Amino acid sequence: MNIRISEEVKSAVSKGLPVVALESAIITHGLPYPENIETALEVEETVRENGGVPATIGIVCGKVIIGLSEHEIETLGRSEKPLKVSTSGIPLAVSKKSNAGTTVSATSFLAECAHIEVFATGGIGGIHRDVIETFDISRDLEELSLRNIVVVSSGIKSILDVRKTLEYLETKGVLVLGYKTQEFPTFYSRGSGIKVDSVDEYEVASIFKAKKELGIAGAILIANPIPQNVEIPYPIMEEWINTALNVLKEQGITGKDVTPFLLKKIFELSEGKTLKANIALIKNNAQVATRIAKEVYKDGLD
Repeated sequence: MNIRISEEVKSAVSKGLPVVALESAIITHGLPYPENIETALEVEETVRENGGVPATIGIVCGKVIIGLSEHEIETLGRSEKPLKVSTSGIPLAVSKKSNAGTTVSATSFLAECAHIEVFATGGIGGIHRDVIETFDISRDLEELSLRNIVVVSSGIKSILDVRKTLEYLETKGVLVLGYKTQEFPTFYSRGSGIKVDSVDEYEVASIFKAKKELGIAGAILIANPIPQNVEIPYPIMEEWINTALNVLKEQGITGKDVTPFLLKKIFELSEGKTLKANIALIKNNAQVATRIAKEVYKDGLD
């Protein structure tokens, strides 16, 4: 069997304790070394401090692991040329015995395999701005339409076409709600001008329970705004994104290399501000996800 669930996670799930799934693509591709390892461990500690059990998911030497150890997180964080896999790429990484970071789609799939119902991430993938030319649409969207899971993120990555992505999610039956906000956040920015229904952790748990009882498939996406003290205003982000997109086109970068390139370029343009914001929003999402998980697992709601 190529899936290993840590004893801590296995025990927590069996006892109905609040478990929060965490992705590993942020370790392998989202943050630079050593911030990637430091942040991953700090996010796990955030979950623990708020009364939950973290389950960081990744692939180490071809083994799918749900509940990475500190050593395994460090292995991924120091890996040279690790893979970044969506759901379809999991068997490739397994067969090649590779190290790989799991995206939102792969993490959602594997979390459901382990009966974990709440997942914290930075931001989900979506429809790219030049979709008419490239037809570049993240697997995250299809996967979320299949999974019975609550995903907490700071909205959709702002380098994407946020409005088209939200329309796609609605078509696919993914319920999108705002965590104590009526405006959909766009990763580094708290606003977008797009309205969303506001909920707290108690309402999320109740909605999730009702959805499952009715047999309605699809994830619930909880959009949690970035902390105000590290927010980057929307107009400034748009200026940096458009500059990065122009460089992207000039260099002819396509496919899986697009998102890492754009994030790196925007990091340079922001003089490091986006890295600080990225780390802060991930920790904040882990905190909110743990609050939600505690309510979901309370009184046998799972």
